Amino acid sequence: MYTKQIKEMIVVDPYTIRFKTAAPYPLMPTDMTQVAIISKGAAKASTDDFNSGRAAIGTGPYKLVRYANGDRIELARNDAYWGGKTPWEKATLRLLPNDASRVAALLAGDVQAIEYVPTPDVSRIRSEGRLNVYKVIADRLIYLHLDSDRDVSPYVKDKDGRAIAKNPLKDARVRKAISKAINRAAIVEKVMEGEAVAAGQLLPEGMFGTTPRLKVEPYDPEGARKLLAEAGYPNGFGLTVHSPNNRYVNDAKVAQAVAQMLTRIGIATKVEAMASATFFPQATELKFSFMLLGWGSGTGEASSTLKALLATYNKEKGFGTANRGSYSNPRVDALLEEGLATVDDSKRETLLQRATEIAIGDTGIIPLHFQVNLWATRDGIVYADENALAHKFRPAKQH
Repeated sequence: MYTKQIKEMIVVDPYTIRFKTAAPYPLMPTDMTQVAIISKGAAKASTDDFNSGRAAIGTGPYKLVRYANGDRIELARNDAYWGGKTPWEKATLRLLPNDASRVAALLAGDVQAIEYVPTPDVSRIRSEGRLNVYKVIADRLIYLHLDSDRDVSPYVKDKDGRAIAKNPLKDARVRKAISKAINRAAIVEKVMEGEAVAAGQLLPEGMFGTTPRLKVEPYDPEGARKLLAEAGYPNGFGLTVHSPNNRYVNDAKVAQAVAQMLTRIGIATKVEAMASATFFPQATELKFSFMLLGWGSGTGEASSTLKALLATYNKEKGFGTANRGSYSNPRVDALLEEGLATVDDSKRETLLQRATEIAIGDTGIIPLHFQVNLWATRDGIVYADENALAHKFRPAKQH
């Protein structure tokens, strides 16, 4: 995906490679930050070699001391780090996937900081005088993808569970009705405990490519019913929403809330939630009709999300790599391609805004909310970044 634009590589000297693209491509430096570079020798190393430290490479702030699979990673400060010494001589990263265990470890003082603070525990942690909560609005969009391509979709049924000859999700009015039926404010307040931001487009306000002309879809169940009737489904139909249950914050709970809201307007909706290791391969193989997913832009601008989620699938161009609803709109594709080849930032942003407006107006996906990244620390430690990295935690006096 990140190297599709490269047409030629020229080795200038031992420290310089020149990349040539077929057309102007302003995001080339950004894309290159997503490509991991390793030595030729390490390229042949096994997973065990990396886990044991035999193949550990890099120039980061810490050296690997020990990795215990499923338990912890032990690190020691790299005093030769180009960015200067970090505050901690040693750091241990504990692997605590269970929410309750993670919070309990913080409360007991077994760990000094945790990430992915469960939303129901935020108030409790804040009430503890010796603990602090830090949060950052993430660019991770939680959204719904719909099968807007196939004439017959596997999990779209009539209310008696029989297959429907014509897939209603192909109709833009039905997709808009689904969007109108979702009360995003209620999901943010009740399911996410207030720790999310309702979404009306691909990125949070202020990021490159966002547009002031797109707002959060108002909750309008009556309008949703009218659109369903106009589309020929006055009595609704049956639908299954598939979701991971261990990938995004409260993912299965959000899917349940969406299902209840759609059922109220006549779309009898069931939920099938599963482990992400099971969910994502099936979603990528287009086995679902309607699914809850998340996406972080990576590049900090709307082109990443447009390219991955809403561009027509094209392996050669690296487009539509996560377009699990097979959405396709030639106008979106044309604007995106023009934007990706436009070096002038102002012009590129205008093109991306227009592409976003068309795709969201056509309900290619249904934005729900942006996640809020949450960390909690014990007194004396502060956190001031979006990625949970050991050297980003600082003693309070240095904040």
